Amino acid sequence: MNIPMVDLKSQYLKIKDEVDARIAKVIENTEFVNGTDVKEFKKELAEYLNVKHVIPCGNGTDALQIAMMSLGLVPGDEVISSDFTFIATVETIALLKLTPVMVDVDPDTFCIDPDRIEKAITPKTKAIIPVHLFGQSCDMDRIMDIAKKHNLFVIEDTAQAIGSDFTSAKGWTKKVGTIGDIGCTSFFPSKNLGCYGDGGAIFTNNDELAEKITSIANHGMEVRYYHDRIGVNSRLDTIQAAVLRAKLPHLDNYNKARRKAADYYDKAFENCSKIKTPTRAKFSTHIFHQYTLVLNNVDRKALMEHLKSKGIASAVYYPVALHNQKAFQDFKYNSKDFPVTDKLCESVISLPMNTELDDKTLKYICDSVLEFVEKNHS
Repeated sequence: MNIPMVDLKSQYLKIKDEVDARIAKVIENTEFVNGTDVKEFKKELAEYLNVKHVIPCGNGTDALQIAMMSLGLVPGDEVISSDFTFIATVETIALLKLTPVMVDVDPDTFCIDPDRIEKAITPKTKAIIPVHLFGQSCDMDRIMDIAKKHNLFVIEDTAQAIGSDFTSAKGWTKKVGTIGDIGCTSFFPSKNLGCYGDGGAIFTNNDELAEKITSIANHGMEVRYYHDRIGVNSRLDTIQAAVLRAKLPHLDNYNKARRKAADYYDKAFENCSKIKTPTRAKFSTHIFHQYTLVLNNVDRKALMEHLKSKGIASAVYYPVALHNQKAFQDFKYNSKDFPVTDKLCESVISLPMNTELDDKTLKYICDSVLEFVEKNHS
């Protein structure tokens, strides 16, 4: 068998006619930049998320950078985020000459630990960027309470969790990315809602921020050729918007299919003491952008080689903590502050997770994992 982490080809074939027709229409109409599909996608995504403003942009990294640019932060201001995430979240903080303050994560959800956030706050702290990792929400009740207490902005990184719901202990439910001041996402092809190239978007319910974000993403313009602020050039291509319009109506079903696959994995591994399956926080729907196990004294490298020999892809998200990356050595982080992240980097492994997994394929994957673990670690 040949089982990839993400099966974009099979997903595409199910919606091929609609996708092809939408792309052909864009080309026929030559609406390559800021065309009708971009405008319509903005409206449709805003309706899906129940948020006032959606501003599409070039990619998820741009979304984070533009979000921070809109908040009036100045060099030296501190922004708190997670140590266990993809580099884009923290890279953009440093790129803007802000100070990235990375903190450890919850050992069960892998999301940023609110207790660590509060301990890291100083007079220079201006914002928090919680990362909704692997498909489920951070504890946004705690994070928003901390932000309110200390008068901090909250920028949600929802690149891995678009469509996930957060249910507050205060009685409301909202989509992740719509709870803080600003939400950011990526439409990279492997995401739960992915296009066929690069793409991203920014969300907010704040009219003033929406106006600034829109301007910054378009060279600082509000009126053509009148530049009110320093901006960037970051646009969602019309062809990519056309693809996203075709896929957005399927997003809930895509996420449901991922949860079904996760249920199968959970059941298969529930009695294996060498494997810890993902925790599903009570306040969040988990949409499983990744299905990530924590191994208990299992040779991860050997397991990955075993799976590879069976035609099964696997991956490690993430093998090196951000505080140990060469790019951040000037900030002089102390490894003693990140025991959870360091342990996760040594022990996590992600199995194939996509919308096209059937029971036969899942059984083959699970049997292959258990075959190795039970043979070598009984």
